[in-house]
Amino acid sequence: MLYGDRPMLIGGQLTYGSGEWIDCTDPSTEALIGRVPAGTAQDVAAAVEAAREAQKSWGQTSIWERRDMLRALAAAVRARAEEVVAVEAADSGNTIGNLANDMFKSANQFEYFAGLISEIKGDTYAALSPNMHMTLRVPYGVVGRIVPFNHPFMFATASCAAPLASGNCVVLKTPETSPLSAAIFAEICAEVLPAGVVNIVSGYGLPVGDAIARHPEVRRIGFTGSVATGLAIQRAAAEATVKHVTLELGGKNPLVVFADADADKAADAAVAGMNFAWAGQSCGSTARVLVHDSLKDKVTRRLEERLAAIHVGDASDPASDMGPLNSGPHRNRVRNMIEAGKAEARVAFGGGVPAGLNKGWFVEPTLFADVPLGATIAREEVFGPVMTVQGWSDEAAMIEMANATPYGLTASVFTQDISAALRTARAIESGVTHINGSKMHYVGAPFGGVKNSGIGGEECLEELLSYTEVRSLHITI
Repeated sequence: MLYGDRPMLIGGQLTYGSGEWIDCTDPSTEALIGRVPAGTAQDVAAAVEAAREAQKSWGQTSIWERRDMLRALAAAVRARAEEVVAVEAADSGNTIGNLANDMFKSANQFEYFAGLISEIKGDTYAALSPNMHMTLRVPYGVVGRIVPFNHPFMFATASCAAPLASGNCVVLKTPETSPLSAAIFAEICAEVLPAGVVNIVSGYGLPVGDAIARHPEVRRIGFTGSVATGLAIQRAAAEATVKHVTLELGGKNPLVVFADADADKAADAAVAGMNFAWAGQSCGSTARVLVHDSLKDKVTRRLEERLAAIHVGDASDPASDMGPLNSGPHRNRVRNMIEAGKAEARVAFGGGVPAGLNKGWFVEPTLFADVPLGATIAREEVFGPVMTVQGWSDEAAMIEMANATPYGLTASVFTQDISAALRTARAIESGVTHINGSKMHYVGAPFGGVKNSGIGGEECLEELLSYTEVRSLHITI
């Protein structure tokens, strides 16, 4: 299906830019399905200026007006959810049967932060009477948000919720691959919000992302994506002006299985946490299964059985459990990592291209077993449907193994021993740890990483407050 040319949004106007385009290709069929403008640094400058002007009034609106606007955005997202799901499945490779949950999360983020608006408040401090000392929280003004390809609509929408609730205006860059669904969000914002409150620019990291990071009027940036791009954004931002930058980056997340764990439940959680509906393209994927030696063979067999049951096919087919990788270059990178991994470990399942799917950017769900310490396939983020199994017998050595990557996003621990569970949760360097579970995000609880997995928590009150500056006010009487 063709989705045509989709616009950017700058200053309340839907625009097609300078005439340069990015082609959008269906990863399942490799067919051209639409185009978005290839934005420029000039487009970013216009978007920032529009946001700066709009923020003068948006920042002065009552919290109830902003609350109502966020709720209106949530309603508009729900009204177009079916359309967005169809577009995103075709443009991203995410399976259509699972995308409804992304629409649910998108709308809920607006409603969640709408309900938190009244929590934007300062503190008072003791002082010699009769003086008064307090803090105020004020919005930064213009916020830049840069979002990745793996959940393009959900990240585009959710990334705007906290900044808007706290009185900022937003300049959003969509991913260069799978940007079509976020272009629908541009149409929604044009209908619901005052001009300039949200501006959406499509394009490449250079020049669009770089221009956002360097613009002196963008004083707060939030980025979700790869470690390499996060580091580039930090560098570009630091070379321009002092900015508050938060990053939600990659992961190589361990799922630890103790000897007393239920092998079936652990295997189920590992496969669920691998996010095969997104072809493993998730920063929180449970890519490393660290199993006590007494259960290693059993858990490995359970994982093989579950991977064999995954139906790989066209992302727009409701029967598909897993679709293709997002782009040709990314598919090639993942396949190269799998081939390199074959020299390090035994392939227990997969490792190639699914039968009958020579067209499209498909890779089999892949499981490496008997993976030695230090193997690249168990250290570097693949960002694809690849899992590794490593055995352990000594708890201290297992902790070292769990922490032996530059990442620290999520972890899972399976055991019936609460002391062992809490010891391990404290010892693993991770921003989010699950005990006898995996994958889930919980409303109000921060989601974010440590080490190279990022800075800052999202989906919580902390995120809302991070889009404000604290200023002290002293009243001398």
